[in-house]
Amino acid sequence: MMQNKLPLLITTGEPAGIGMDVVLLLAAENKLQDFSRPIWVTADADAITERAKELTTAGVLKVCPSWQTVDAHIDADDFSEQMSMNTTHSDDAFILLHTPCSAPVISGQINTSNSAMVAKQLDIAHKLAFNKTVAAIVTGPLQKSALIDADIKLLDGTMFSGHTEFFMQQSGCKKVVMMLANQAMKVALVTTHLALKDIPAVITAENVRQTVQIVIDDMREKFGLTQPRILVCGLNPHAGEGGHLGMEEIEIINPVLQEFIDAGVDISEAMPADTLFTPRHLANCDAVIAMYHDQGLPVLKSHGFGDTVNLTLGLPYIRTSVDHGTALDLAGRGGASATSLYQALNMANEMANKSLTR
Repeated sequence: MMQNKLPLLITTGEPAGIGMDVVLLLAAENKLQDFSRPIWVTADADAITERAKELTTAGVLKVCPSWQTVDAHIDADDFSEQMSMNTTHSDDAFILLHTPCSAPVISGQINTSNSAMVAKQLDIAHKLAFNKTVAAIVTGPLQKSALIDADIKLLDGTMFSGHTEFFMQQSGCKKVVMMLANQAMKVALVTTHLALKDIPAVITAENVRQTVQIVIDDMREKFGLTQPRILVCGLNPHAGEGGHLGMEEIEIINPVLQEFIDAGVDISEAMPADTLFTPRHLANCDAVIAMYHDQGLPVLKSHGFGDTVNLTLGLPYIRTSVDHGTALDLAGRGGASATSLYQALNMANEMANKSLTR
């Protein structure tokens, strides 16, 4: 059955961080087999071999996992055929797509000479997901400052600002939506990393409309929900209290939501966040749309911080991510937890199983 399913692709990100560590931890515990799919991993072959030795010496790995290494010549027309011919050992934990670093990797020490390799991993992931060679991308942590210091640019020539912007531009999307999810709830955001004083100006009818449409489309296409039930937070306390605490709900948010209600979508009008995030309402909800970052995410993370997965909605493929950083102080030494990577893989696998991407 595994051979009939498309792989999940893990990008290990910054080679000096814990991206390789958490992959090796899951592989050593045979947890990568839980998804009944091939697992592909982008990393430098020498670096991941050395990291496995370090973790074994530190007593973190009791057994060193085995893997197969394939050069990541993904631009070749016969890449899929090449992979099927050269990856036949069922006892290997994963397939390593060798993505070479320019300089030797030292655990915990950023070297901007290797930043181009980090960007190359993302390029490989995008191409394989875009042409449906893999079912989903699961991204490990990168160090944005290292890519900026190395003058790595996004497609539009601006400085590298993160995974989300990279995949959005590479895919030709005008807008994507950040969603965080765990077993308790799924929360999507109209705005993300903005100062609180700047948020009201960005709560426009078009921004709300695009966000709602992307959430609806992905809940249907990637979560298999034909009629998703969506609750929407207002911007202001008490959802504006009839205009006494703000007019955004009356003038902007609710008119847009009414368009969707009239079209038959199961979506609420703007609700007070302190009412919406209660068990009674969440029990009948598939997704929440919050107006800003700290309106929705503190509630979600209080219900399962270690189990939370970051997703990018609106891309032409599935992308999930760990919810932690590079943890340079833990790389190669032990102490890193692979829980977040496991949950990100599990979410990607569930979405792939429910979507048209098998």
